[in-house]
Amino acid sequence: MRAYLIRRFMLIVPTFIGISLITFLVVQLAPGSPVYLKLRKGEAALGSDSMSQKIIEDTKKLYGLDKPILVRYVLWLGKLATLDFGNSYKDQRPVRAKILETIPVTLQIEIIAVFLVYLLAIPIGVFSATHQRSKSDYLITFVLFVLYSVPSFWMAMLLIVFLGGGQFLNWFPIHGLNSFGAEAFSWPQWIADRAWHLALPVFCLTYGGLAGLSRFARAGMIEVIRQDYIRTARAYGFSEKVVVFKYAMRNSLIPIITLLATLLPDLIAGSFIIESIFSIPGMGRLGFEALISRDYPLIMGILSISAFLTLLGLILSDIMYAITDPRIKFE
Repeated sequence: MRAYLIRRFMLIVPTFIGISLITFLVVQLAPGSPVYLKLRKGEAALGSDSMSQKIIEDTKKLYGLDKPILVRYVLWLGKLATLDFGNSYKDQRPVRAKILETIPVTLQIEIIAVFLVYLLAIPIGVFSATHQRSKSDYLITFVLFVLYSVPSFWMAMLLIVFLGGGQFLNWFPIHGLNSFGAEAFSWPQWIADRAWHLALPVFCLTYGGLAGLSRFARAGMIEVIRQDYIRTARAYGFSEKVVVFKYAMRNSLIPIITLLATLLPDLIAGSFIIESIFSIPGMGRLGFEALISRDYPLIMGILSISAFLTLLGLILSDIMYAITDPRIKFE
């Protein structure tokens, strides 16, 4: 196991380089240039065409965009080796500082969302599998398919209208992380206030993964309870609760553990929109604003952190895979 983990951690480097190269090319070759976007704001101050062209060339040189794209990537990768993501085009602040300010907020939301997805999806999937083809199974299936088909941004709009004081109920706040003056609250009051503010954003990031993961949990449980050893356990007279939770459930969890690695990038991508809608000062909203302003260093910094977290999620899923089933050996 130790040798396998060492190899996996070593493979992170070439995998990350491949991901970062593709991402860098896509970002740099996408329509829209930060140079022209910046100059468009000061269009009235431009003079003749020759002066405008000189300003454009000077701005490209300032941003390092006058070099070939592969040279720019090598220079960016060299800086990344020292954890230097460069400076933001927008305010010239270090990208690393801006990410460190916002990533704790995003990680807090993501960890809560992942925890709730697994906490709720597994029992729902197990219940649906053990009550297969019943009315409750059909009802759960219908509700989950509806949730799975609803885009998160549209769900956020509905929650704001119906529960956030839009036109109906005003039960939840729709912006920020805490109420005004929350720093004076006691610790339990502060936690309750933070949970109140995060209720709607966390729900928007949770329900899609919950719907998908519970279907995988149901399919895995149905497959396991049809195995011979489950029939043998029932023949020995064990109660259905013991058969399901002691013998069947552990083996049914193995497939959905591997989905952790795919759940993390989905949540990170969703946070770009959800954090922007609910005005949450996290890395997702920062990335969305960077995309709008074509802030290349900030975009690459955020996408690099996201890629690294995804690669760590893959390794974590492998570790959990081996813990769940001791028969699995990584050689």
